Amino acid sequence: MKLFYRTQRDLAKAINDLVDAYWLDIVTEEELISSVKSMYLNNEDKFMKDGTFTKIIQQQCGKRRLLLIKKIVGTNE
Repeated sequence: MKLFYRTQRDLAKAINDLVDAYWLDIVTEEELISSVKSMYLNNEDKFMKDGTFTKIIQQQCGKRRLLLIKKIVGTNE
């Protein structure tokens, strides 16, 4: 997994792959949490804008994945 992503679409694809792998029991809960936190910390400008997920992240990831991500990163959205 990369730490820095070039575009929001690249970041969204990585989020989708990671969450899907977790749901398929390929990735453990601890790996999911640490990976999402590092993605968020290193790409915060691509993740959030004005306290909400960016439009591309919302469109590409969908509600179910973003609910999980929101719980991990602790946003108030």
